[in-house]
Amino acid sequence: MADVEHLLGELDLAEKVSLLAGQDFWSLPAIERIGLRSLVMSDGPIGVRGIGWAPDDPSVALPSPTALAAAWDPELAETAGLLLGQEARRKGVHVLLGPTVNLQRTPLGGRHFECYSEDPLLSGEIAVGFVRGVQRHGVGTTVKHLVGNDFETDRMEVDVRIGERALREIYLAPFERVVEAGGWGVMSAYNGVNGSPMAANGRLQDEVLKGEWGFDGVVVSDWRAARSTVGSALGGLDIAMPQLENPWGEKLIAAVKAGEVPEEAINQKVRRVLLLALRVGALGTEAAPEEDELDGEQVAHEVAARSFVLVRNENWTLPLEPAGLTKVAVIGALAMDARVLGGGSAQVSPPHTVSPLDGLRRALSGVDVEYAVGADPRPFLPALHSPTRVTIGTHEFEVEPAAVRWIGSLPGGLPMESVDGLRLETTVTPAESGEHTFAVSGFGTFRLKINGEVRYEGTLHPPGTGRADLLLSPREQRVTAVLRAGEPVSIVLEQTIVPGLAHSVATTLGHRPPSPDEDGLIAEAVALAAESDVAVVVVGTTEQVESEGFDRTSLALPGRQDELVARVAAANPRTIVVVNAGSPVLMPWAGEVAATLLTWFPGQEGGAALADVLLGAAEPGGRLPTTWPRREKDCPVLEITPRDGVVAYDEGVFVGYRGWLRAGQKPLYAFGHGLGYTTWHYDEIAVTATEAVVTLTNAGGRAGREVVQVYVGPAGADRDRPERWLAGFANVSAHPDETVTVRIPLPPRTWQIWDDGWTTVPGDYRVIAAHALDDERLESTVTIS
Repeated sequence: MADVEHLLGELDLAEKVSLLAGQDFWSLPAIERIGLRSLVMSDGPIGVRGIGWAPDDPSVALPSPTALAAAWDPELAETAGLLLGQEARRKGVHVLLGPTVNLQRTPLGGRHFECYSEDPLLSGEIAVGFVRGVQRHGVGTTVKHLVGNDFETDRMEVDVRIGERALREIYLAPFERVVEAGGWGVMSAYNGVNGSPMAANGRLQDEVLKGEWGFDGVVVSDWRAARSTVGSALGGLDIAMPQLENPWGEKLIAAVKAGEVPEEAINQKVRRVLLLALRVGALGTEAAPEEDELDGEQVAHEVAARSFVLVRNENWTLPLEPAGLTKVAVIGALAMDARVLGGGSAQVSPPHTVSPLDGLRRALSGVDVEYAVGADPRPFLPALHSPTRVTIGTHEFEVEPAAVRWIGSLPGGLPMESVDGLRLETTVTPAESGEHTFAVSGFGTFRLKINGEVRYEGTLHPPGTGRADLLLSPREQRVTAVLRAGEPVSIVLEQTIVPGLAHSVATTLGHRPPSPDEDGLIAEAVALAAESDVAVVVVGTTEQVESEGFDRTSLALPGRQDELVARVAAANPRTIVVVNAGSPVLMPWAGEVAATLLTWFPGQEGGAALADVLLGAAEPGGRLPTTWPRREKDCPVLEITPRDGVVAYDEGVFVGYRGWLRAGQKPLYAFGHGLGYTTWHYDEIAVTATEAVVTLTNAGGRAGREVVQVYVGPAGADRDRPERWLAGFANVSAHPDETVTVRIPLPPRTWQIWDDGWTTVPGDYRVIAAHALDDERLESTVTIS
């Protein structure tokens, strides 16, 4: 701290305050005379964007955070973190804005794909692994969003009312675990908690986070979450982001001079910023990266395969035997145009994506793999798959498919004021004759020319449209053109950018070839399935259903996908359904199909990993990190609509599976559920107050991996406590007939509740070794005094 104190003394008030607010969208200013370089931040739950979103500088796209949690493996999470730390260093980023440890309190949460789990212990342990991996590269993490940002509706204004016990035992617990493990940053949420906006919540940010927990890192606001000058300055916030609509700067200087904010409060914030700069190599010596460089494709592939959850496998339908296949039907719009990542701040531009269709065709080179759309749930046309030249100002680059998107700095490092438009240009040669549909989506004024003829000219967003609506709710305009197969067609899309919004662009040139109507598409898929050895149907959600910025209105799959699955399953008893969704969906056909595999948003290598799992080259390694309901009305917590600006967490600690157990409802698939390609026999359990020792044997015919889950609960009835809760877990691997033993720690918090402090509750406890919450294998009793 001596160096920090010396440097602090070198700064005047204006310089100090300048270090506490964004100088642009992603960074803090440099002060060269003290050797401080600009601190750069970036979104990054599944990849590292960098200071823009430039498609000419792609980012490795890992599977979604729900997928990472589904692997139940902190070491794998650390590997993912190591890769993203490496990516951050490559892109000149010092601080990664993640991980997200808000809880999946209700399955309607639209951003739950970015959160790990409904359980605080699983969320915390996966987050700790991720944070350790990133920070090994000298890149800071920012665990988010402290606290109660468990839904999107009215997130900027809503006040979340959480009782103290639930706050401590459930919602703060994963944040506390990350702080305990040495995380360097925390992000303050948009919402309020118990009457105070989080960016100005001194009780939680100062008293609890910095005081009780001893957190020595920085608290940064979510973007535009800091809305008061004095309140946020006195409420524990250290950095207000971004520059846009920032309440600090000259206003904070004036507040200090007026005596409303003590200068020592400013000094405390600057100390934390300087310490962060030292840690990430932006002050003095640059941080040394890890020596061993990871292969991004390999890590993305491994995480995907390890995350897939096989929830149904009747008569050992999977794995498929390639030698027994002659014709495979691959069905579903998402089989060809896979949704590999969620919407909002979790988006990056990957170098490529492997779709399920691509992955299976590569893996089954000697098999006839045919495709049918079946049902298309997407309200917007997919981007045209054609090499497309993009011109913005004096900078040119190529993309495929025809979509460009960025937030922050412009591609090529162009100055913001030099750009007022962009141009996409490509030539396509249709494979079939007929009426082709093209679409423009984005915000701004557009002109679409097909073979030199203007086919659309207009503005998709009216003047005065809000920034959030521009980014999260784009519009689309479609036109048709009759084209002939084999004849090249020139396509040019010109866009005039909304004044002042060159830093935010999301433009897509969409395309759909001639096709039957909805009934015809389903009929084609059913016919293909009937004549194939096996049918693989890929269904899922769209960006208009699961994304940052809004919550879901239903858990049903959009469009006619449920009908598609039911009709294909009726035509082919060997129907395998792949669910491409970031969080729970309803599956009314669950008992009618041979196998169901959940692949979350699987990242850029998802299709390759899927082929490996379906064909047995890899075992589906995932277990559910959240409960999947049979019906919406069965969920113990569902609605999230604020009433008079408030959402009350009246269920207390009975969140997720804790609530399911209390209600006595049986879900479709329980927390922790997941099948592998072998069977496990649990042999013995020995328990003390500090650990559970479990011995088990791989009783199947192939090597496999098991997630041993330990649950504890009061031996007698206790209305104030859940029936049981996750106390620990561990991954084990074994060959056929091999016996392994695993030790799972049971820390003191296992037996404690919050009652004006952490208090051990004495008595007898059941300690259960389980394959899943509803699949108990061994049990013992321990007495806690």
